[in-house]
Amino acid sequence: MTHSLTILTGGSRGMGLHMALQLLSPQRHLLCISRHVNRQLADEAQRLNAPFTQWTQDLADTTTAAQRLQAWLAEQDAAQVASATLINNAGVIPRIGPLEDCPPEDLANALRVGLEAPMQLTAAFLRATGAWVAGGWRGPRKVLNISSGLGRRAMAAQAPYCAAKAGMDHFTRCSALDEAQHPHGARLVSLAPGVIDTDMQSQLRAGDSAAFPDLERFVELKRQGQLTSPAEAAARVLAWLERPDFGTQPVADVRD
Repeated sequence: MTHSLTILTGGSRGMGLHMALQLLSPQRHLLCISRHVNRQLADEAQRLNAPFTQWTQDLADTTTAAQRLQAWLAEQDAAQVASATLINNAGVIPRIGPLEDCPPEDLANALRVGLEAPMQLTAAFLRATGAWVAGGWRGPRKVLNISSGLGRRAMAAQAPYCAAKAGMDHFTRCSALDEAQHPHGARLVSLAPGVIDTDMQSQLRAGDSAAFPDLERFVELKRQGQLTSPAEAAARVLAWLERPDFGTQPVADVRD
């Protein structure tokens, strides 16, 4: 009996947790990669009798994370896999303020987790599943990168996060062009999920107005009830993943 295979980063909290909960199914093997395990996910997977694997992995250690994923995929029986999907969801907002005030270690961590890790994991995923294709496997392969409107619109005090998301958008475009050269290439999309009521938004609202000119805008979004719930945002993102035209537009927004 074949099953779908989905790899999700940052699935222990926020929208990632709700994506994981909605992805759990007896017909899907879900691998979640996060810094911390989530007991709720493990319990729900057991209740549903859903194949589930959960790793603790610091994605700032990008090479180790990619090597671990590639080795794990190489161990899977491709004949039992109906489709393979990678969702790069994890991200980090470092200290909010001008670039010169961002500690070097925070800047490096934001770029490693937000850009280098998705690139390394995507490369590992494409190599491993590409070997399946070379061996005759013909299931669909998808990479969904969770981007942000801030990757397409500059904002003061957010240089590291904006840069990581802009880089995510552009490497997705480039890799989509690469995969289009192959008869059974993967389809890739970098998707902005809208403005979501998560810990990241709380972090933005807690910023220093003197260093963060857009602080009041984020306070107003919360006050006026304009933030999407994590569960609703997860459902919208996963619905995009299932669109028949997934991949025809490598950089997209759920609000389009």
